[in-house]
Amino acid sequence: MKLDILAIGAHPDDVELSCAATLAKEIDRGKKVGILDLTRGELGTRGTAETRDQEAAKAAEILGVHVRENLSFADGFFINDKAHQLAIIEILRKYKPEIVFCNAIDDRHIDHGRGSKLVSDACFLSGLMKIETTSDGNKQEAWRPKQVFHYIQWKPIDPDVFVDVTGYMDKKMDAVKAYATQFYDPNSEEPNTPISSNNFLDSVNYRARDLGRIINTEYAEGFTVERYVAVDSIFDLI
Repeated sequence: MKLDILAIGAHPDDVELSCAATLAKEIDRGKKVGILDLTRGELGTRGTAETRDQEAAKAAEILGVHVRENLSFADGFFINDKAHQLAIIEILRKYKPEIVFCNAIDDRHIDHGRGSKLVSDACFLSGLMKIETTSDGNKQEAWRPKQVFHYIQWKPIDPDVFVDVTGYMDKKMDAVKAYATQFYDPNSEEPNTPISSNNFLDSVNYRARDLGRIINTEYAEGFTVERYVAVDSIFDLI
C-alpha cells in the first residue's frame, strides 16, 4: 500500500497529541495515512506496553488510519545509528509516503528530539540508491519523501506551517483519550505524571485554539519544516 502521509512518533500517543486532527482531515479527503510508532512506550509511568498496544490500536481505529506499525525500539534508549535508520528506511520504502510527520525538533522528553533527528536522517538516506534494503525477500527501491514536517509537542515552538483543523478536534480528542491509562482519570490509582492532569488535556485543546486564532480559524495544528515549502501559485496560500 502506498501512503500519502506517514506520521511517525517516538511513542504511541505522540502522533495523536500533536497532529491527529490534520491526519483526520486528510483521511476525510481521501488520502491514505499510516502511523509508525518507534517504541511501545514501555517506560511510561502509567500503564504497560501491552495496554499501550491496545490503546494505539483503538486510536488508529478512531482516526481511520490505513495502517499502523511499531518498530519496538527501546523506549528511552534508542539511538540514531545505522541499524535504527535502516529499520525506518525499510518502512519508508515499503509505504512510499509523499509526506512524513515526525517528532518535534526539540522537546521535554529526550526521545522526541532524538526521534526527530533519527527519522529526518532516515528520510534522506532512504533516497540513496546504493543503500540496499529488502522486504519479504524482495529488494526495495529507493524512496525519499517530498517533505518532512515536524509537529509540535510539549515546548511552544513557533510553527512554519499552520493547518486549519476546524471540525476535526473532536475526533483528535477522542483518539487522544483512547490512551485511557495515560491521561486524566480521577479514579486512577496510578502515580500522577505531567500529562495525567486535566489541565494537560485542556492544553491540547487550547493550544489548537490559540494556533487557530493566529490564522483566523477556530483550530489549527502547527509544524516546522526542514526544507523550504514551495507552491505552484501564490494563490495556493490563500
